[in-house]
Amino acid sequence: MEQLLKDAPQLIRVKPGELVEGIVVFRGKNKLLIDIGGVITGIVSGRELRDSFNTFHDLKIGDSAAAMVLEEENEEGMAVLSLRMASQQRAWDRFHKLVAEEGTMKFTAQEANKGGLLSNIDGIRTFLPVSQLAPSHYPRVNNADASEIITRLAKYIGHTFTVKIITMDEAAGKIVVSEREAMAEERAKTLEHLKIGDAKDGIVSGIVKFGLFATFDGLEGLVHISEIAWGHVKNPSEHAQVGDRVKVKIIGVDGDKLSLSIKQLTADPWEAIAERYPVGKRVSGAVVRFADYGAFLQLEKDISGLVHRSSILTSTSAE
Repeated sequence: MEQLLKDAPQLIRVKPGELVEGIVVFRGKNKLLIDIGGVITGIVSGRELRDSFNTFHDLKIGDSAAAMVLEEENEEGMAVLSLRMASQQRAWDRFHKLVAEEGTMKFTAQEANKGGLLSNIDGIRTFLPVSQLAPSHYPRVNNADASEIITRLAKYIGHTFTVKIITMDEAAGKIVVSEREAMAEERAKTLEHLKIGDAKDGIVSGIVKFGLFATFDGLEGLVHISEIAWGHVKNPSEHAQVGDRVKVKIIGVDGDKLSLSIKQLTADPWEAIAERYPVGKRVSGAVVRFADYGAFLQLEKDISGLVHRSSILTSTSAE
């Protein structure tokens, strides 16, 4: 009897919230039985089988499996377990490690609202605010139009971003992530080597009333409306569209704010203006704009001239 007691399996008790490991002894279409230490049989069924790691799909009889205890014992005398909750706990452990190591992770957008993008990672609500998107993904719209922002963000559903965790609330089951922070080190290195006068190949990332934004090497800068062309620019959207490739010149660096120019990479037409239009030369052109003080005539592409109101002949003055 004494020997039998020595050889008997050690008494095991499980508690709700505890992570346990066991061996799969039965695998059904919607049910899993796990042997825990040869003493307890645990059951996993329904939604508790599903996790983002697709654990249930890959498990076979004889495989080792980790699960979280939901109930110590059900009516059938089995412990009620969850692969889903165990997966969540592993996710939280991974998130804590990423925060401690300042690491990055992948975020695949599943939903969009005016505030940003959302995803569900093992039941953990993950939010990527619009303000934390990288410059190349930020939805530049006029007047902060909410419907247009949502439309732009919705295009990223299914897109995978590299992000860094910036806040984490395990009690509430939520984390907030940032694409900008994940790229911060790379951006800082690029900024270190950036010089006034550098020319860069960029892509137009946004168009607003006061100019257009262009991205390059993970950075974004503004081409003010006055730096788009040498002539008068009434509407930036007439000169470029989002996604267009443009060559830009760095004309200002203030922290991570960049001022860019397109026109300064082309010859200034005004440098030769004196030769082509000497004082006294008669010229003709199309009226392109009126102002209180006169009219503007387009003499050639990007070159306009002002006819002051005092020099305009009216029908009365002509008489």
